Amino acid sequence: MGFTMKRVYEPPDTSDGYRVLVDRLWPRGVRKDRAELDEWAKDVAPSPGLRTEWHQNRERFDEFAGRYRDELDANPATEALLATGREQKRVTLLFGARDEQVNHAAVLLAWLGDHGASVEA
Repeated sequence: MGFTMKRVYEPPDTSDGYRVLVDRLWPRGVRKDRAELDEWAKDVAPSPGLRTEWHQNRERFDEFAGRYRDELDANPATEALLATGREQKRVTLLFGARDEQVNHAAVLLAWLGDHGASVEA
């Protein structure tokens, strides 16, 4: 099984497995009691400065992705997320971005795959 991702605005499903919100900020319009999260891993989200730069210049996704990968490489919280993937059959990374392909969760999912985790697109 492994890691997968979906928007936090989509209804929870039993096939989601262990549900992890990977946004630093709580998503607008989502009630905490209805999110059905197992974990809020805001420490693996992009740093506030990088997130702000990305929101101000969305045309530079490749640059953002490279810098975010550098942050992930230096971030000890990623080891806990990788461990969660080894412990759980399925882990769904939840994000609030509108674009389901061009967002930090997609970069994180690819990074996890590059570091030995099983991932599903």
